[in-house]
Amino acid sequence: MAFDQDDKIEKTEKQVTFFRFEDLRVYHKALDYANWLLEISYLFPDNDKTKLVEKLNDSARNISLFIAEGSSRNKSQFVYYLKMAKSAIRECLVFTSLAFNANQMSDASEEESRGQLMEMTKMIGALITSLQRTPGYDNGNEYNGNGNAYPRSRYDNHSGQIDEDEMSGNY
Repeated sequence: MAFDQDDKIEKTEKQVTFFRFEDLRVYHKALDYANWLLEISYLFPDNDKTKLVEKLNDSARNISLFIAEGSSRNKSQFVYYLKMAKSAIRECLVFTSLAFNANQMSDASEEESRGQLMEMTKMIGALITSLQRTPGYDNGNEYNGNGNAYPRSRYDNHSGQIDEDEMSGNY
């Protein structure tokens, strides 16, 4: 009987992924948005000389790419990449508006796009705030005691040990 109970506990525990960004809900929202855009982009005209659909899809993919790339960096660099993801969201909003104004996107699609973009903006903003509130965040620099500041690495005190936030995935 104990084996069955242990087995149930093991199944309910969250499996940790090798790539930490895969544990972030906003990363999955960004992927969902990019996939949704890819599906509706088939409704756009084939002869789009402005390459609006291509630019919109590129910007949408950049949201998840910036989140993934930033997650492998130190906290201040992660914040920078998250801000880049927010810039990609704003690009998507501009391209959404252009497509809607050119009658290439329906009212429902435009509203859905805006809704998803606003939700991701809020999620990324909350993640940035959380990262900036964590102890030791000071734009990526540490004071070394000699009057010099040097970039913070992902290692705590240069001992080769990853700090507790990184181990737990708490960004």
